[in-house]
Order: sequence, then structure tokens, then C-alpha cells
Amino acid sequence: MVDKIPMTHGGYVALEGELKHRQQVERPRIIQQIAEARSHGDLSENAEYHAAKEQQSHNEGVIAELEDKLARADVIDVSKLSGDTIMFGATVTLVDEDTDQKKVWQIVGEPEADAKKGRISVTSPLARALIGKKKGASVEVVAPGGAKAYEVTKIEWK
Repeated sequence: MVDKIPMTHGGYVALEGELKHRQQVERPRIIQQIAEARSHGDLSENAEYHAAKEQQSHNEGVIAELEDKLARADVIDVSKLSGDTIMFGATVTLVDEDTDQKKVWQIVGEPEADAKKGRISVTSPLARALIGKKKGASVEVVAPGGAKAYEVTKIEWK
């Protein structure tokens, strides 16, 4: 059986955009580079040709990967979710129990995770520790930087 990949609608749209860009912009650009390099003569010692072929191989690999992720996507409409228990799609406000620093994370699918944008993968240690918890709960996470304790102060669905 093919494993479904949970993701938000926004994550699905972003993957679709990336796929379209790679197919409609990158692919023709690389084909043009190969044609130009080929016109320079001897292919066995043509670095431009080999670099373009390598780019083409990489791009086609990424296209195949994106097509696979989109085919296995299980799009979850977060706006239809609610409740006071943390699960996929929840936006959670945490306070570090040591530093009182506040952080806001949305739990999303692996392909759309981006810590800089406040989105963590549902498979990450923090998300796994948060799933099933409610507001006011204390959560301890063992991360690469050591153990951290957080208090859940808010759960939103947006």
C-alpha cells in the first residue's frame, strides 16, 4: 500500500507550484543549455555539456519526487478542524519553561515543514510530543540540543 502524506492545502499548492516551475521553466532552460553546449563540438571534453546533463538529471529527479508527493498527498483542510487537543494542522503557542521565551508552531506535513516560517513536521520530535496534549499541558522534548520543557499556552486552527 502507498503511504499517504498528510499536508495542508497551502503545502499542496506550494508543491504544485514548484512542480510547474521545474517542468515549464527549468526543463526548457536546461534543454536550451544542452543544445548550446552540444553546438560547441566534441562532447567528451565539453564541461558545459556535462554540467547541463547533470542539471537535467537532478531536475528530472526532483520532478519525479514532487509528482510522487502530490500523488500521495492527503490534503487536510485545517480551517475545518477544531478542538482543544493538539493534532495535525494545529497552530500551537509554547512558552519555554526555562527562558519564558514564546514560540508559535504550526504542525504540518513533512514536505511543507520550514522552521524559519514556524512550521514543523508532524514527524518531528516536538510535534510528536505535542500531539494529543491540551492547553496548559507541560511537554518535555529531547532534541539534538538537549531536553527542553514547554508549556502549551494556546491552540489555534487557522
